[in-house]
Amino acid sequence: MIKYILSVVISFLTMAFACGQPAPADRPHLENPNFDKKVENLLRFSVPLIGVKELKNIQSEVHIFDTRKEEEYEVSHIPGATYLGFDSFDAKKLADIPKTDTVVLYCSVGYRSEKIGERLQKMGYTNVFNLYGSLFEWANQEYPLVDKNGKPTKKIHTYNKNWSQWVDDGKAEKEW
Repeated sequence: MIKYILSVVISFLTMAFACGQPAPADRPHLENPNFDKKVENLLRFSVPLIGVKELKNIQSEVHIFDTRKEEEYEVSHIPGATYLGFDSFDAKKLADIPKTDTVVLYCSVGYRSEKIGERLQKMGYTNVFNLYGSLFEWANQEYPLVDKNGKPTKKIHTYNKNWSQWVDDGKAEKEW
C-alpha cells in the first residue's frame, strides 16, 4: 500500500514538473483567444513576460533580440531588434550588454525566445523578458516591421503553413 501511495505521489510530482509553471494570473493576453490559448500551452512561464503593447510604449532603454532563424529575421523583424538566433545562439553577441540591463526576447510565438531567456538567466542576466505572442502578435497589432535593410515591410516569415494561421489575414503578407 505504501508503495502504491508513493508511486501516485511521485507521478503527480513528475506531471507537475513536466508541465512547467502555471500561467501567471497577470500575464498579458492576446487579441485572438485561440492564439492566446495556443501560446499559453506552449510556454513554461520560466521567463517573465512583457506584452507587445507594453514593449511598444516603453520609453526607457531596452535591448530587443530576435531568436528566430536568420532567414526569418531577414524577412522582417521589430525595428531596432538585433539578431541573436536560436540554433546559432552565440553568447558573444551579448558581451557589451550589462547583466542588469533590460533585455526583451522574441521569436514567432514565444517558445524559442523563452528557451533563450532561460539561458540568459543562467548566464546571470537579471532583467530578461519574453515577448508574449512574439512577432506574430506584434504583426497582429499592426505594429511596424522592417526587413534586413531596415526598410518598412508587411511581410512576415511564419515558420510554416501550419503556424501561419496565427497571423491575422490582411495584417501581414505571410511567407514560409
